[in-house]
Amino acid sequence: MNYILLAVPGFFILIAIELLANHLKKTDYYRFNDAINSISMGMLSRISGVLYALIPLSIYNYFYDSIALIEWQMTIWTWVLVFVLYDLSYYWNHRIGHMINIGWASHVVHHSSEEYNLSTALRQTSIPNPLGALCYLPIAFLGFPPWVLLTVGSFNLLYQFWVHTQLINRMPNWFEAIFVTPSNHRVHHAKNKIYVDKNFGGVFILWDRLFKTYQAELAEEKVVFGISTQLASWNPLWGNVKVLKQLISDAWHAKSWLDKFTIWFRKTGYRPADVEANFPIIKSNQAVDKYDTPLNASQKGYIITQYLLISAGIVSFMMFAKGLQTLDVIMASITLIFALLSLSKLQENHKQVFSYEGIKFSLCICSSALFFGLTHIITLSMILVSAVSLLTIILLQRQNSLQIAQ
Repeated sequence: MNYILLAVPGFFILIAIELLANHLKKTDYYRFNDAINSISMGMLSRISGVLYALIPLSIYNYFYDSIALIEWQMTIWTWVLVFVLYDLSYYWNHRIGHMINIGWASHVVHHSSEEYNLSTALRQTSIPNPLGALCYLPIAFLGFPPWVLLTVGSFNLLYQFWVHTQLINRMPNWFEAIFVTPSNHRVHHAKNKIYVDKNFGGVFILWDRLFKTYQAELAEEKVVFGISTQLASWNPLWGNVKVLKQLISDAWHAKSWLDKFTIWFRKTGYRPADVEANFPIIKSNQAVDKYDTPLNASQKGYIITQYLLISAGIVSFMMFAKGLQTLDVIMASITLIFALLSLSKLQENHKQVFSYEGIKFSLCICSSALFFGLTHIITLSMILVSAVSLLTIILLQRQNSLQIAQ
């Protein structure tokens, strides 16, 4: 059972409640583009998850089939045991994701937002950490089957959703001492030097206390969210590959062959001295001007409308992907990924947004015709939506031109 998919309506309801509270309290915890981008990255990660499922090889499955020691009866206490073991494995997976370059290239997506709210929780990577899978192999060795791992992993991830908020200050002291909370997870998302690489736990903060990576949120040190190298983009694809591209570039330009091969496994942020000298990167652990692009009410209305349509398409894809042929899955994935890319161009006021939207709707119509037939009501509706949407883009661009002229 896909518990994450079942939880999607709950995610959006809670985000809506937090948005309302944000409005009533007159706080500034949400920005339009940032929230849209966070959720887009989450949806991209769901699409990529379906694509990865097409690959038959699984290192966890291999080790479970080959070396599992115990055959467990899944009682309530067994579930508790494996849940705790999973969170311990998650701690080390998460820590590796911060401490090693190749791990950070995967995990950086989750930290790239300059805001902190429930939508940030959905900002998940589409590029798996190749070292992270090793952290879960002891669970396979102990004999817990893959479906058990997936189940406890889903509930671990669901727990982590609610801690991405600024509306809750602190939980009771006993709760703060045992569990991950909004306060100690805000620390984890901070780029202040005192907070960097702290509080890696998923459900239990006990691991951080045990392994000396715990840091409390300090009243005198206001949290600054984000990363030291600002993403400065609403493109969810670029958000996933920016650090990976930088690593590839650094490896290419490094003169030492040793650096070329070891840079991937060096401490996060390590760059060969010659590369650092020739291609410097500006970093800041302090507050900087947040990246944003101005949008008027009409543009925001169009983006929200398109976003709701894309969301419906992605949820439907996740629900029915198992029944589709491989080529159908690939076609649907390409269409939905390009739709998210086009959405980012809308957010960035890209000059070629009409072309992006035209390609997006062409893909949508082709996919609909492939799945349902050219004369099916869904395909005909898609053609109508496409025509109305492209006409709206023309009107919005004219509106912008008149505003600029004035």
